[in-house]
Amino acid sequence: MNSSPSQNTANKNRSYKIAVFGGDGIGPEVVREGLKVLSAVAPLEGFTYETTEYPFGSERYLETGELIPESVFDELRGFDAVYLGAIGDPRVEVGLVERAIIAGIRFKLDLYINLRPIKLYAENLCPLKDKKCSDIEMVFVRENTEGIYTAIGGIMKKDTPDEIAIAESIWTRKGCQRAIEYAFELARKRNKDKKVTLVDKANAIRAMDIWTRTFEEVGARYPDIKREHAYIDAACMWMIKNPEWFDVAVTDNMFGDIITDLGAMIQGGMGIAASGNIHPGRVSMFEPIHGSAPKYKDQNVASPVAAIMAVSMMLDHLGEESAAKRIETAMGDILRSGKIPSLDARSGVKTDQAGDMIADHVTEITAPA
Repeated sequence: MNSSPSQNTANKNRSYKIAVFGGDGIGPEVVREGLKVLSAVAPLEGFTYETTEYPFGSERYLETGELIPESVFDELRGFDAVYLGAIGDPRVEVGLVERAIIAGIRFKLDLYINLRPIKLYAENLCPLKDKKCSDIEMVFVRENTEGIYTAIGGIMKKDTPDEIAIAESIWTRKGCQRAIEYAFELARKRNKDKKVTLVDKANAIRAMDIWTRTFEEVGARYPDIKREHAYIDAACMWMIKNPEWFDVAVTDNMFGDIITDLGAMIQGGMGIAASGNIHPGRVSMFEPIHGSAPKYKDQNVASPVAAIMAVSMMLDHLGEESAAKRIETAMGDILRSGKIPSLDARSGVKTDQAGDMIADHVTEITAPA
């Protein structure tokens, strides 16, 4: 995949400790298939791993009233990676468990990069007319610890005619700069178009000029990388009309959240989209981004492809690039073959069947160079 410019190569023994949060809804089901593929690839590529499962999620909260203890965040710092299924349950206040666990891990471990590869593996999966696989291959770098998601603000006089809701967006020079630097390093490593596009809305939100100025200052240190700029509304239009224009794009937390879900649709749907929550050189978290989909829980119909892609991203980050590429290749082969005709719960392929297909094919393909 070559999606991350900074792998963790400090572990000379090639033995990894992975914290696993199955979470809610379809989370445990798709995580099971991701771990199945991890189990298949590890002996082929000569590394070992051990997993530690954590029970925290909505079920735990409903049973005990406990979200996630502070001590768990300290424990996670001792792992090489965190693998997360999905969090969320309609029986619980919207966002309560997600903020505690997902945002908690992101903020407390300072996982300042949300990395979202957007790549089309089979043309029949793309809803756009006349677009080829080569037209849709980009990576979005989303700043992951600032912006409006810092939850600074509140509500006054709730449920009255005078109700007031305030939310403040915070951007720092440090936050902007390290995300932008990551994007330029990534463009250099990918060696595709060698282009970074900044996506902001500085024409209407003048405080976002901090992004524009930082982008130009950092970009001047990368004369081999082309710089482009697009406002978020225009970027969304170009994602549909001309996705081939994008190589690496960098943007803030909220805009990144929105535009990468648009990207998921043009690559085939939420059932293939994975993300990395990354702090280079430290423990980082990898997850499918499709949510917990509670209506499909325990039905064995959810696509595990995104969860499997998250394993590929995790291995790439850990420095196991050959293993990551082997998984990606196996997954791409299966999708192009039509054995998994779609990436939703109506594909006709059971969750465990899809996992078996990819795990089996991982052992059949030639090791990537």
